[in-house]
Amino acid sequence: MLVALTVAVAVAALALAAWCGFAAYRDQPTKDWHFIGMAVVSLLALAQLVVGIVLLARGERPEQGMTIFICYLIGAFAAVPAAGFLSLTERTRWGSVTVAAGAVVLAVLEVRLYDIWGS
Repeated sequence: MLVALTVAVAVAALALAAWCGFAAYRDQPTKDWHFIGMAVVSLLALAQLVVGIVLLARGERPEQGMTIFICYLIGAFAAVPAAGFLSLTERTRWGSVTVAAGAVVLAVLEVRLYDIWGS
């Protein structure tokens, strides 16, 4: 895995979590700007998914198993969009809390992906 991309996704996810957490603190639902932030983080996660698949196609293998690595890649890609979709159904501060939690989950998944790959 590309360490720089993994760090970029994790840092962007934590920034999104802080931003949406601050919105929840101010009793605000997710707004259009938050969805733009979610799109940026999701694009980074998509780039990581593509890089991971390309590395596997080239014959490189993670230390802890290919199946678990692929599952974590897909989960990392889906974490923020799923939280964003849920925040659309909850148009209160709890929608912002949901996105913040999803972004923290993504950051933790990034650490786990790094461990699985064995870098």
